[in-house]
Amino acid sequence: MDALLIGGDSLGQIPDVLALYDIRIARHITGRNTQHQRKVPLPKNTQMLILLTDYLGHNAMRHYRDTAAAHGIPVLACRRSATAVAERLRHDGWQPQA
Repeated sequence: MDALLIGGDSLGQIPDVLALYDIRIARHITGRNTQHQRKVPLPKNTQMLILLTDYLGHNAMRHYRDTAAAHGIPVLACRRSATAVAERLRHDGWQPQA
């Protein structure tokens, strides 16, 4: 599954955690650039949207969440830490791939 990550300057161990769930980062947008905060379309291959909420403004978060909802793309919102991402995935019913 290809995911679009929004927020956070660096991802640390998050790509490793996502790989355990067979999720690939198709694109990462930091959200700091004002051009990234609005009107950036979702890439066509996006199957999941991950919002790292502690490094993302409310307006940008709302824009990406609404855009994903309009396209029927699931949204995962959590803090920018590998542990928080793993906990949120498990909470939403995801299981690590063997």
